[in-house]
Amino acid sequence: MIMDKQIIRLKGRQSEMIVEIGEVAEVIYWGEALAALPQGADIALKRPVPYGRLDNDVPVSLHPELARGLFGSPALEGHRNGQHWSPAFTLSSVHQEGGSLVVESQDANAGLSLTVNLEVDSNDVVQLKQTLTNIGEGEYQVNRLANTLPLPERVNELLTYYGRWVKEFQQVRQPLLQGGYQQENRRGRTSHEHYPAFIAGTKGFDECDGDVWGFHLAWSGNHRMRVDVKADGRRVVQTEALYLPGEVSLQPGESLTTPVLYATHSANGLNQMSQQFHGHVRESILAPQISEKARPIHLNTWEGIYFDHDPEYIKEMATESAKMGVERFIIDDGWFKGRNGDKAALGDWYLDETKYPEGLEGIVNHVNELGMEFGLWFEPEMINKDSDLYRNHPDWLLAVEGYDQPTGRNQYAINLQNDEAFEYLLARLDHFLSTLNIAYIKWDMNREIVQPGHQGRAAGNNQVMRYYELVEKIRARHPDVEIESCAAGGGRIDYEVLKRTHRFWTSDNNDALERQQIQRGFSYFFPPEVMGSHIGARHCHSTRRTHDICFRGLTALFGHMGIELDPVKEGAEEKAGFERYIKLHKEYRSLLHTGKSVRIPVDDSDSQLAKAVISQDGNEALVMVAQVAMPTNSLSGALRIPELDASKSYKISVIDHPVNFHEGLVNQQPAWTKQPVSLSGEWCQKAGLAMPVLDAESAILIKLVAV
Repeated sequence: MIMDKQIIRLKGRQSEMIVEIGEVAEVIYWGEALAALPQGADIALKRPVPYGRLDNDVPVSLHPELARGLFGSPALEGHRNGQHWSPAFTLSSVHQEGGSLVVESQDANAGLSLTVNLEVDSNDVVQLKQTLTNIGEGEYQVNRLANTLPLPERVNELLTYYGRWVKEFQQVRQPLLQGGYQQENRRGRTSHEHYPAFIAGTKGFDECDGDVWGFHLAWSGNHRMRVDVKADGRRVVQTEALYLPGEVSLQPGESLTTPVLYATHSANGLNQMSQQFHGHVRESILAPQISEKARPIHLNTWEGIYFDHDPEYIKEMATESAKMGVERFIIDDGWFKGRNGDKAALGDWYLDETKYPEGLEGIVNHVNELGMEFGLWFEPEMINKDSDLYRNHPDWLLAVEGYDQPTGRNQYAINLQNDEAFEYLLARLDHFLSTLNIAYIKWDMNREIVQPGHQGRAAGNNQVMRYYELVEKIRARHPDVEIESCAAGGGRIDYEVLKRTHRFWTSDNNDALERQQIQRGFSYFFPPEVMGSHIGARHCHSTRRTHDICFRGLTALFGHMGIELDPVKEGAEEKAGFERYIKLHKEYRSLLHTGKSVRIPVDDSDSQLAKAVISQDGNEALVMVAQVAMPTNSLSGALRIPELDASKSYKISVIDHPVNFHEGLVNQQPAWTKQPVSLSGEWCQKAGLAMPVLDAESAILIKLVAV
């Protein structure tokens, strides 16, 4: 038992978290780093106790408990055959090492022990997880196990996410005054609709100003995220994996660990918050393939040929792709036995010998001889009932016996908890990776999960864990193979997936206008080098909208670039445009994938979006201004570029713009757009540059170099 109170400081570079250890572990401060901790810090924040309620102060601890008189949401809900449903843990040990804190406690009556792991790293990113262990007799049923962090009372606004297929990562603002906010995802994967993240802050926070706290739950299945405003005004954040009824029970000696909650505080708005998350991802999550190797330019065959596979034609596509500067060539869906559309053959992971009578080796060799890597599409977790696999193993379906379930994309899910099914998928993936020079897998997962049952019991949580295990086993056998998490585009994007993969397919939507908002939402938590961003065809397949190559090319430039087209059929002018933006991306790829990402506030925020990537030494920057709608006024104000080095002078030039930039609806563009100008970083930040007049759905690219 911990007898004396302790004050523990967990410090990052810009922020710190102060934890008071007493009867419970309570975060009493989380904000800007303090120069020193005064002697009376614990007394200064000791709360009053109002009349008409409990006679003692009840802290919101790292593990809130009903048994201590907390009337909000407890961290643990469970029972042992109807008993021990309201545990009260007693601290038994506390261990601090640098920015890490481990708090252990027990409830001997309930037969439970609890370990809380809390860490603040050098990028100011907090990591929080809890482990519950059954040390009693008989099984303990866990209904909920949540991570909890407090927020200051001055937090009164939220930025949250919503979306759908081909319109992911949409953001909305809402007040946080009374009551609270709750988001639940029951779709079985991270989901397009409810990306597991939100941002809380002081009213009116923006990219450059305001106190903000960002939260991301690293979990790829069902989840719940909530912020509660208590009756006394305190704010409480909880995040958790969402367990289905009866899904999680602990036998004696067994443990359950929550997903990791990642969080960070910024005193300088959203850009600093993002840079802290990006720094953590780059240093602590990304695989060496990403940090040590330039991200290869992709060509994916999907929008070029769909299911129409002809080996000789695909070789022609590869030849033309290499001429354009492509570095990785991927054959998408349609290559395996009986796969001529999306209604059959999923699960039959054998080469379609009618399409490929001479195998895939010739194509792979051809691709490699052209100097490109070869990639292949798989959707291992899914199955069509019109498949040999289902006909031979109908019991491999993830389902509840005796019930029907709706299809999604004409398919069902395979029960990965069935060991035979799991080993089959592992063997088939291993076969292709062992016999062909495959450098990359596009790992898709095109439907939501309904009735995730295993042996009659709910099993959505364990289905996710088995997915992780399958990816890990593939990585262990083939460590040099890169894997993209696709999931119908943005359906499975989170830090826990990123620990096992190398790239996200951000959305199935290649429409440059829609991608401007999708990629902006993505950027709050992820750096650009993991964001799959492709130049699509002039006529977008998902929205039927048409954009010129400049707008498409610049939109795709600020990510991990690829292209989606049939380069054999494409005209010379369009191919030349693709080649131009591939070359441009390669020229600035190192800057784009290592620099600081900055979202730039603009005067005409209803019609423009602007962003920059600035080198870590402040010597170079790329800025894109996108005109996403008609300008609100005839002029659009000034472009002020934050986070440049105020003491340096920068040569500023326009390096890409629409064809009609100096013609048509403008008599004269600003002088700086025609001839380079040198300005101080201070001027660029505070006074800026007169915005040019841009047509709706167009963009310009600006380069700054310190001189």
